[in-house]
Amino acid sequence: MTAQSGEPLIVLDGVDKWFGSLHVLRDVHLTVDRGEVVVVIGPSGSGKSTLCRVINRLEPIDSGTIRFDGRTLPAEGRPLARLRSEVGMVFQSFNLFAHKTVLQNVTLGPVKVRRERSAAARERALALLDRVGIADQADKYPAQLSGGQQQRAAIARALAMRPKAMLFDEPTSALDPEMVGEVLDVMTGLARDGMTMVVVTHEMGFARHAANRVIFMADGQLVEQAEPAQFFANPRSERARDFLSKVLTH
Repeated sequence: MTAQSGEPLIVLDGVDKWFGSLHVLRDVHLTVDRGEVVVVIGPSGSGKSTLCRVINRLEPIDSGTIRFDGRTLPAEGRPLARLRSEVGMVFQSFNLFAHKTVLQNVTLGPVKVRRERSAAARERALALLDRVGIADQADKYPAQLSGGQQQRAAIARALAMRPKAMLFDEPTSALDPEMVGEVLDVMTGLARDGMTMVVVTHEMGFARHAANRVIFMADGQLVEQAEPAQFFANPRSERARDFLSKVLTH
C-alpha cells in the first residue's frame, strides 16, 4: 500500500441525505486523497456515521454525487457489489459471523466474492491475523474472543478483500477502555502503511497523532477541517471550540 497523495480517491459533491423530515447531511462536499487519513469528529447526531455509510452506499443519498476511484457510485446490482468490495468497512459492533471461526470469517469474502483459491486465501488470512496480533486465535469462534480481539478480526476481514480505502464507524465505542488501545494501534499501523482511511471516532488522541486532516461535523454539515495540530490548538468555529472544551477536559 503506497500513498499517492494528491490524487482524489473519494469525492462527495453536494450530498444531501434525509431520514424522513430530518436533514442529516446538508450539501456535503468532501475530497479524500489516496493515502490520506481523515478523522471525523463532532457531537452525537451530527451526521458522522451517516457520512461514513453513504460512501459505500450502505445508505442511499437524496441528492448530489459520490465518486470512488473516478467512478460514480452505482445505485445497486453487481457494479455496486464490486465497488463495495474495494471499500473496507469496520463498524462499532463487530458483525462477525458467530457460527464461523475467526479464520473462516476472514477467508469468506476473498473466496466467495473475489473467487480466490482457498489455500491462497487461508495463507493471506493468517498473515493478516498475525498483522493485527491475533494469529493464535484463528481457530476460535467470535464469542471466545474479547471485544478488542473481535474488532481486530473484523479489521483483518476487511483487509482480506484488498480494499483501496477503509471506513471506520466508531470502531472503539463498544469496547472496554483497556481494549481501545490495541485496536487503535492496528489502525495507526494501517495509517502509517498508507491506507486511505475515513475514521469516525471519539478518540481525540488518535485524531491528533494518526490523522492527516480532522473534520468537525455538526448538524449535518462539515463545519471546519484542518490539520490536527492546527485544529486542536486553534479551532476557528465556536461550535468546535465548545465541543473540544467538553471532550478534552473529561
